[in-house]
Amino acid sequence: MNKFHSFVFTLVFLGVVSSCKEDEPPLPDNLVVFESAEQGLDANTKTLTVKLKLTRATDVAIPVSVQITPTGLTYGTEFTTAPAASNNTISLTIPAQSSEASFQLSKTDNVFLSGTESITFKIASATSPILIGDVSQLTVKFSSIVSSGSNGNFTLNGLIGSESGASAGNAVYVDFSNNQAYPVARSSWDLGFFSGSDFRVILNNTTSAGAKVLTKTSLADVVAADTLGLTLAVNQAAPSPSDFAYFDDIAGDLSKTAIPAVSATEADNKVIIINRGTGGGIAARAWKKIRVLRNASGGYTLQYANINETTFKTIDIAKDDTYNFKYVSFDKGAVEVEPKKKTWDIQWTYSVFTFAFGGSDVPYNFSDLVSINYLGGVEVAEVLTSTVSYDNYAEANIASSTFSKNRWAIGSNWRTATSGATVGVKTDRFYVIKDPNGNYYKLKFISFHPSEGGTRGRPIIDYKLIKKA
Repeated sequence: MNKFHSFVFTLVFLGVVSSCKEDEPPLPDNLVVFESAEQGLDANTKTLTVKLKLTRATDVAIPVSVQITPTGLTYGTEFTTAPAASNNTISLTIPAQSSEASFQLSKTDNVFLSGTESITFKIASATSPILIGDVSQLTVKFSSIVSSGSNGNFTLNGLIGSESGASAGNAVYVDFSNNQAYPVARSSWDLGFFSGSDFRVILNNTTSAGAKVLTKTSLADVVAADTLGLTLAVNQAAPSPSDFAYFDDIAGDLSKTAIPAVSATEADNKVIIINRGTGGGIAARAWKKIRVLRNASGGYTLQYANINETTFKTIDIAKDDTYNFKYVSFDKGAVEVEPKKKTWDIQWTYSVFTFAFGGSDVPYNFSDLVSINYLGGVEVAEVLTSTVSYDNYAEANIASSTFSKNRWAIGSNWRTATSGATVGVKTDRFYVIKDPNGNYYKLKFISFHPSEGGTRGRPIIDYKLIKKA
């Protein structure tokens, strides 16, 4: 090619490239909004995390100011925020490469509230190029509400700190009616004590904790030799159906817990060895030996120690019928985990689950699972969009939907595989939830994986009220 033709070709090529760039449509406006327009903070809840979200991650740090207008309340007397407000304004910064910021609203201790109080938060300003979106105002009522639903981008934060990927450190409980999500560190508890009529103790299935019942009744008699040959863990490489014996019933049947029912006859309650679990990236911790008894107050007494210790610690756990379970950590004693049984609907988590392997069902660790509050009365129906679309599903459709009380009725059905070419949420289905109070919500999953514009460990959902109790 001679110099003249080469010069002409270069001009034409550059012109085409320039034209293509000019023809590319500009990105849509990046908007900052609240996750919802209304949230409830009932009498038993002290703190609430309020999130502001961008349409997409920002390249630079974005200062945002939020104006506070309380009704029936005074800042610093009945409530505070973190970060603290100045002149009824909270100053936040959405970090570069992030798409959200948050602040915490807290009730102060020992104050009387009638339940009619509220606080309105309004996004007052955001630095260019960010614009303020439609959901620019959030009203927090100091009572339970029945939410009309999310605005399409309600995020479940399974990540702790800078972690990422499948091994999200949090399990997240969701209450649709109050527009609230409760992240709880999976490693923050070890045993759950049933508050119902039976005396049952559950293991932490979100860390894949396993247990083995011995014949001994004295903790002092149990030593390291009693652990020989035990793994009490999921074998991801070569799982076996016999491994189910280490874990609680996958379906949540409380008559099939790995720890037997706590007997009123003290001698019948044997020592149990616990592997606290390393599922989902949880660091290995010392195994424990425990014994659980009934106490004179109608609750439980837990005795526990490290395997080689000759003395043990004791803690009493009272039943509380407003909860499904009361929880204990071997490190911290009594801890708050699951919300009250009438104030949550679904849980997104990592867990021991079941998997078909070698022609048999075996225990296996799964991420991105969704369970329902089956003990609290939640029911769920899966609806295919070939029958009715998510947008068109209404109260009239409820009667023709088949509801289930199965703990894992959603399970992993809402998503495809977590790796490979087809990763993502299934767009051919959605779910209808009957909550513990009789409200009906429709629920669909928006994203959970980078391949679809999401973040692994922070799934996004949408839900709408379709029938109020």
